[in-house]
Amino acid sequence: MVKKWPKLLGVFLLGLMVILSGCNFEESSSDAKDKKGGEKTEKKAENVLNLSLDNDIPDLNQVKTTDTISFSVLNNVMEGLYRINQDNEPEPAMAKSYDVSEDGLTYTFHLRDNVKWSDGNPVTANDFKYSWLRAMNPDTAGSYSFILADYIKGGAKFAAGETAADTVAIEAKDDQTLVVQLEKPTPFFVSLTAFVTYFPLNEKFVTEKGDQFALNNQNILYNGPYVITDYNQAEGVSLEKNPEYWDKANVGVDKINLKVIKEQSTALNLYEAGDLDRVILSSADVNSFKDSKEFGTETEFTSYYIQFNLGKDPISNTNIRKALQLAYDPEVLTSVVLNNGSEPATGLIAPKMTGADGKSFRELQGDVVKPDVNKAKELWEKGVKELGKTPEITLLTADDTVSKDTGTFLQSEYKKNLGIDIQLVTKPYSGRLQTMRDNDYQMVVSKWGADYNDPMTYLDLWMSPAIPFRGNYSNTKYDELVTEAKDEVDEKERMSKLLEAEKILLQDDAVLGTLYYQGTAFLQKPYLKGMVTHPSGAPLDLKYTTVQ
Repeated sequence: MVKKWPKLLGVFLLGLMVILSGCNFEESSSDAKDKKGGEKTEKKAENVLNLSLDNDIPDLNQVKTTDTISFSVLNNVMEGLYRINQDNEPEPAMAKSYDVSEDGLTYTFHLRDNVKWSDGNPVTANDFKYSWLRAMNPDTAGSYSFILADYIKGGAKFAAGETAADTVAIEAKDDQTLVVQLEKPTPFFVSLTAFVTYFPLNEKFVTEKGDQFALNNQNILYNGPYVITDYNQAEGVSLEKNPEYWDKANVGVDKINLKVIKEQSTALNLYEAGDLDRVILSSADVNSFKDSKEFGTETEFTSYYIQFNLGKDPISNTNIRKALQLAYDPEVLTSVVLNNGSEPATGLIAPKMTGADGKSFRELQGDVVKPDVNKAKELWEKGVKELGKTPEITLLTADDTVSKDTGTFLQSEYKKNLGIDIQLVTKPYSGRLQTMRDNDYQMVVSKWGADYNDPMTYLDLWMSPAIPFRGNYSNTKYDELVTEAKDEVDEKERMSKLLEAEKILLQDDAVLGTLYYQGTAFLQKPYLKGMVTHPSGAPLDLKYTTVQ
C-alpha cells in the first residue's frame, strides 16, 4: 500500500455516520414523535430525502480521497463496473456482465449499451482504463493506489515509478470491452470494481479542468444515480436524480440533501422537527428512544483505535505505548460512553469478518489486547525510567461528538489509572487527517472501515514503507507475513500468517490501542425505505431508497 493512508479512513461510519440532513431543506409535513415512541401519522410532502453527515467532506477527487464521508457522497454520484447491492453482493452496473478465464487471472468486462456521463457523452472502456492508470500513476495517485496496484498485473511496478503505463495489463479492446489481467487469482476482484477508486473518469474532462478538477460540483462529471447541484465542503451537498443514468427508472428519490451536522443533539432536534429523515443517536439518547418504532441499530466492519506515532517521542518508547494501550477499559467506553451497540475491541479485525474453516477471523484469533491496569502501571514506570523524566502527552481527535467523547474518556482513564494528565487537541475531521499526514501528532483517535470482506483490508495498511499516517511503523517480519499471505493459495495457511501479523502489530509492537468495533443506534422515519448502509467499502448507498 502506498497504501496506507486513508479509508475510513478508510469503511463505516460514524464518521459519515451517515447521513442525515439537508443543505437546502425542503419542508415536510411531519408531526414530532414523543421520545417514548408514541404513535403519529406522518407523510412525506415531497420526494426529497434529508440526511446528515457528522463531519465535513474532505475530498471528492476519487483518485485522492481516503475517507468514508467522501466515499459515501461519491458512491451516489458515480458508479463502477459493478455496484454493491442491498444484500452486500456485487451486481452489474456500468458493466452488464463479465467473463473470467479458467486460471482466474483474466477478467473481460462488457459495458452496457446505454451508459452515459451526465453531459450525455458515452461512458467507455477507455474511461475505466484512464481512471485506473491515473489512480496508480505516482504523479497523480493518492494513497489508495494499492487497491488497484496490488491486484492488476504490472500495477505495482507502475505505481512505484519503475515502469511505464503501457506495461499495466489493462486493455480497452473497444468502447464496450475492458480486459484486465491480475497478478494472482483474487476471488473478490469483482467486488473491488465497485470501490470508489475503481470508478471511471473522462480523460478530456479531467484534462480540461486541470488542478480545479473535483474542487466544486461543476468540476465533476457524473455517471451515477445522482448529480451534485450544491457543494460546500464544510456545510454539505445537495443531490438530484441524474437524467442520464442508465437505471434512472429505479432511482426512487428526486432530491437528496446531506448537511454537515457535527453535534448529534442538533441533528436529533432537526429530526424531531421533521427536517431530517434519519438521525444517529448519541449514547445519552439511546435509552430514551430504544422503545420507539423508529429506533434501530446496525453494525459495520469498522474498527476504532488509538494510532500511536512511533516517530514521535515519547511514543517512540515501546513501554510507554504498551502502558497507554492497557490502561483503559474499552468495555466501559462502549457500554457507558457510547451505548450505541458498539463492541469493545480486543483486536484490530472486526467481528464476523471472514476467516477460515467456517470461522471468523476473531473467532480464530481470540483476544489479542485486554486491559490490565497493574501491568500498565508497571510498564509506565519502566518507560519513564528509560526516558529519564515523566513525558508530556497529547491526544488528537476529530471534533464530532463521538470522537470528543472518546478523547475525554481516555483522558479520564489515564488520569485514574496512570496518574497522568494528557492534553486533548481537537480539530475538524479533514484537519485531523491532515495533521496525521503532516506527522504533527503523538497519538490520535482514528479508525479504519473495511474496503472489502477480508482481514487483508486492515493488515496491509501497516506494511512498509513507514508513513506518518500509519504511525511511522515498519517491521520486516510483519511485512514478510502479509506479503506471504497475499501469495498464499491455501486458505488456512494464508489465515495463519494474518493471525500472526495481527499479534505482532498489537502485542509485540503496540502500534495501536484497540478501542471498539463500531455500532450505530439511529431513528428513521417510517416512510423512509430501502436505505442501504454497507458494512465495508463506501457505506452509504441511496440508489434503492424511497420516501413515499
